[in-house]
Amino acid sequence: MDNSKVFAMKFSKVYPLLVQKAERKNRTKEQVDEIICWLTGYDTEGMERQLERDVDYGTFFAQAPAMNRNCGLIKGVVCGVRVEDIEDPLMQKIRYLDKLVDELARGKAMEKILRG
Repeated sequence: MDNSKVFAMKFSKVYPLLVQKAERKNRTKEQVDEIICWLTGYDTEGMERQLERDVDYGTFFAQAPAMNRNCGLIKGVVCGVRVEDIEDPLMQKIRYLDKLVDELARGKAMEKILRG
């Protein structure tokens, strides 16, 4: 599978979609931000800078300060694929984020979403 199109997507285009997904289920932008920061190690200002720089997904994750050491605990299916079985490290990080936002939108408690 060619993932280059996904990797080249602008984070600034995907981010509002993640927020919309959460807000449609009465969750908040702040909760989405908390998930992103937990997963990537960005603080809110660092994440905002990446949005302003209009970086692609690949760059966003490549420049992440530190992926959370508990991200390996993220399990489940996104887009019909088990996230723990994804071999490409960058695609796995992208799907981790998708999975966490899915859990948020389904009403899961933040303490359970932010494993560990």
